Amino acid sequence: MGILIVTGMEGASNCADALAKQLGLEVEVAEGRKAALTALRHHEFEVVVVDERIADCDPAAANAIAEHAGLAVPLEINFALTGAARLGRAIRAALNRRAREQMLARKAAAAALENEMRTTVGALLLNSQLALSSSEATPAVAEKLRIVADLAGSLRRQLAAPGAGAKQLEATPGDRRFSSSSRL
Repeated sequence: MGILIVTGMEGASNCADALAKQLGLEVEVAEGRKAALTALRHHEFEVVVVDERIADCDPAAANAIAEHAGLAVPLEINFALTGAARLGRAIRAALNRRAREQMLARKAAAAALENEMRTTVGALLLNSQLALSSSEATPAVAEKLRIVADLAGSLRRQLAAPGAGAKQLEATPGDRRFSSSSRL
């Protein structure tokens, strides 16, 4: 992945070379809307930089480029006023912001998943214990309910432990924590 610069300005290839050296990413230049859309169809980019002159002169082109940018961070920059160093800082800032947003989204998703797991395991434990307290269960069914209650209790303890995560919940078929001989 790299950077796509959309500009009709002369010397854009020099700016692209300077950015490539500064950021350590491949930089491709598209001289207009059609070239940009073709590049976006064939490659995935981290950042799409559109010259403000193109955006001002042809807003439909700028919108089409933004719509087809995929997960790339869109930036509008005035190339007439911005040098390669400043453009590099703007791109680096946009990439850092995206990385922070992705990290926060992953943390939120992990917290939501953990909360859902805690709720499900708690319900499983409660229902299995209620079923066990019923005198209507046959001995074979009662044994299976005890196993389910043991498993749910084990999962609950693991989720309550500091640093509980999905890796702690992975079990292999021979794992003693999840054998039928486990008890609360």
